[in-house]
Amino acid sequence: MAGPAFRAAAVRVRVPATSANLGPGFDALGLALGLYDDVVVRVADSGLHIDIAGEGSETLPRDEQHLLVRSLRTAFDLLGGQPRGLEIVCANRIPHGRGLGSSSAAICAGIVAARAVTIGADAKLDDTALLELATEIEGHPDNVAACLLGGFTLSWMEGGAARAIRMEPADSIVPVVFVPGKPVLTETARGLLPRTVPHVDAATNAGRAALLVEALTRRPELLLPATEDRLHQEYRAPAMPESTALVERLRGDGIPAVISGAGPTVMALADAETADKVEALAGPEWAANRLRLDQHGASVLPLAASGDI
Repeated sequence: MAGPAFRAAAVRVRVPATSANLGPGFDALGLALGLYDDVVVRVADSGLHIDIAGEGSETLPRDEQHLLVRSLRTAFDLLGGQPRGLEIVCANRIPHGRGLGSSSAAICAGIVAARAVTIGADAKLDDTALLELATEIEGHPDNVAACLLGGFTLSWMEGGAARAIRMEPADSIVPVVFVPGKPVLTETARGLLPRTVPHVDAATNAGRAALLVEALTRRPELLLPATEDRLHQEYRAPAMPESTALVERLRGDGIPAVISGAGPTVMALADAETADKVEALAGPEWAANRLRLDQHGASVLPLAASGDI
């Protein structure tokens, strides 16, 4: 059987940063943020060539071990075969190891690029299959769902397959992220979680997660109580004491703040009137960034002009 046919032209994919959990929505809720990695992929005659600029340019592998390449390869296998060679250019802006979904961004960029560069791939790898494949690679759907779909997402596993719905976050919400200088490995943060939690804490989180859906989409004035968490942030505090202290300080001032994903980034959900004030609250050890909400998720874009990515 003949293998797949590939486009001669390069494709450009843009993927957003994401924040998962959002307080009580552990491994289920995600938010796409206006901070992006760009990837250009072209099928070549032979070999593998990778250029990386920005985040991770000094540490990421430039071979088959790169998560982006592994994701490309996995998608190509599903689509029927590998190209002879690949040329890849990455412009990375999402910080690594900070709880902003950099690994999910690499995974989603890889599988979306593989689909875009393979002729007729939509029939074999539709949007539902994209989510399932990204979840298979990542291990859980919260970040990849937000990265693929954009907006505010609720994801779950059903019969071993990933599922997700997208909701429109309220226009007034302005995320402000506080990124520390040092990363925390996701494996380290997950290793601190207990095997069981008190029933009262689980019940509280269930109610807060339900409230958070209403708060993020229609009633942002409820974000402070809606972002209360008892399932993971307290247990992870020993790995990120400065982040925990900043969350407590912000919440003490009435600002909805959470650990972003597995941390150590802190995210505050401000509005246009308070975002500047919130951005100024952290000390010099934090890189404070006022972002917008991403509404589009992973996108195939026209190739940029020279020097634009």
